[in-house]
This record gives sequence, structure tokens and C-alpha cells, in this order.
Amino acid sequence: MEEAVVVRSLAALAHGLRLQVFRALVVAGARGMTPGVMAEGLGVPAATLSFHLKELTNAGLVTQERQSRNLVYRVAFEHMNALLGYLTENCCKGEACVDTAASKRASSCC
Repeated sequence: MEEAVVVRSLAALAHGLRLQVFRALVVAGARGMTPGVMAEGLGVPAATLSFHLKELTNAGLVTQERQSRNLVYRVAFEHMNALLGYLTENCCKGEACVDTAASKRASSCC
């Protein structure tokens, strides 16, 4: 993963509402969510949500698909996993990392 892509992705996540949206989409998994469901669940106006979804989409973290009259947003899990891989590529100075429950969950995700 190129450094510019990493920076753009991290910048998109460096906003409270965008991070909430991203995490909600991670929970939704492959089924994704419509903006209406997200707006209601997060308690934000549709226009505000639309702006933040555009930022996440432009960063490659979220995909959008039209299903009939609705747009469905999903996390781009391949991009997310590549970003996590980039961030942890050289962790622990090449030594075996501490085996925690959190690292087990992260490695089995998606």
C-alpha cells in the first residue's frame, strides 16, 4: 500500500462522525447499510452523513452500490485489511507479537 493512500485513509478516519460511520459499517458487514438507516442510527442529518460518506468513499474505505432505488454502503474490507497490514507490518521489531485476544480477533476478521 502506498504511503499517500495510507495518509488519505487515516485522514478520512480522523473525524469522530466518519469513524462512527465506518465502525457501524464494519458491524453491518457484507450486507452494508443505506444512508437512511445510518442517519437514523447515528442521529445525524442526511446531508451531513452524505458529506462524510463521500469522504470515506474517496479514501477507498467504503464502497457504494445501487440496489433498486437505494444506495448501499459497505466497508471495503480488502482496503481496510491492507491498511491494517501496512500499519502493523514491522511491529515488534520482527519478533513474535504478544498473543492477545484482541490480536486474535483482528487477524480472523474479514
